[in-house]
Amino acid sequence: MKYLILVLTLILQINSIPAQKVKTGIEVLQDLKFKALTGKRIGLITNPTGVNSQLKSTIDILFDTQDIELVALFGPEHGVRGDYSAGDKVNFFTDPKTNLPVYSLYGKNKKPSPEMLKGIDVLVYDIQDIGSRSYTYISTLGLAMEAAAENNIKVVVLDRPNPLNGIKMEGLVTEPEFISFVSQFPIPYVHGLTVGELAKLLNGEKMLKGGVQCELEVIKMNGWKRPMTFEETGLPWIPSSPHIPHAHSSYFYPVSGILGELYVYNIGVGYTLPFQLFAAEWINADSLANNLNALQIDGITFRPVHFKPYYSVSKGKMVHGVQVHFTNYEKAPLSLIQFYILQEAYALWPEHNVFELCDESRISMFDKVCGSNKVRKTFTKRWQVADIEEMWHKDIQAYQEKAQKYFIY
Repeated sequence: MKYLILVLTLILQINSIPAQKVKTGIEVLQDLKFKALTGKRIGLITNPTGVNSQLKSTIDILFDTQDIELVALFGPEHGVRGDYSAGDKVNFFTDPKTNLPVYSLYGKNKKPSPEMLKGIDVLVYDIQDIGSRSYTYISTLGLAMEAAAENNIKVVVLDRPNPLNGIKMEGLVTEPEFISFVSQFPIPYVHGLTVGELAKLLNGEKMLKGGVQCELEVIKMNGWKRPMTFEETGLPWIPSSPHIPHAHSSYFYPVSGILGELYVYNIGVGYTLPFQLFAAEWINADSLANNLNALQIDGITFRPVHFKPYYSVSKGKMVHGVQVHFTNYEKAPLSLIQFYILQEAYALWPEHNVFELCDESRISMFDKVCGSNKVRKTFTKRWQVADIEEMWHKDIQAYQEKAQKYFIY
């Protein structure tokens, strides 16, 4: 009897593991016997998310492959092995496992220099994106493509899923004067593309600096479809940065990440639910939750919460606010939720104006992440989401038409 129970338990456990539906670019490259890289000297831009479904690092896969010479590694924010915190400036070092040089793309140089690229035939990019413009890995991709174009080096992108799906597109396109490392390109805040599709868009539409274009090849995935969120792919999720520990963390990043730039509210960073919370010492959690739920925002409900952050904003202090819960992810307006929070919090506590409470330098960062200062200036006239909705969505149709030319899936 005990044996039968054990067998049934194992069967249930096996059946509970989602079957892998998608093969990423690195796995397709393996299936193709590395044809695109054979006989080439390779520079690899990657981080811990660059793995196959058996969790073997792309670094180690390429390093161990005959007929490929992996000659250098390039690390974005957080480094190639993930051993740097957010904002840490990564320096040059030697990878202890492979003895290869590791060049930082998040320090003095955010763009590979000609010296870094010396002796390289192909730059390979293999990093999991999270689908939001302000996440810096896609900025690294674009700058690497620029450097490759300027130095006659081919770029090969090993494609990975957009975890938000390939349908959601939200936010105004970055205005020229607000281009920065957190909004490097004229694309919406939620861009709806895989990294391979984004690379094709940047190249094809001449969005790189000076209109340069690189020789580009995308190793496409097998099995990925546009409606898929990451959890539907059957792939293992590797934390793409310390505060994106789970696949669903990427769904919440656009929900609170813009407001989080002001460092006034705790948005769950420093607690156990990064990007899912909005809380401050002066908030009455029940009042805020009631006001927000009365709005009946599609796909969203709010729960009152109380907690003490372990670090970051309001460290060690009891804060009160709301947790965001998806009831219908497909319908939820991800990036506008933080503005609904501001709307209702200001209605309840107008003396706590976040733009007056924050450090002045953070307002500039807020505007850069928004892609314009017009959003803030228009919103704060009446603190109503209705006043910015048209502006927030105005570029989406034209962007969709442009982006569709570069869809791979």
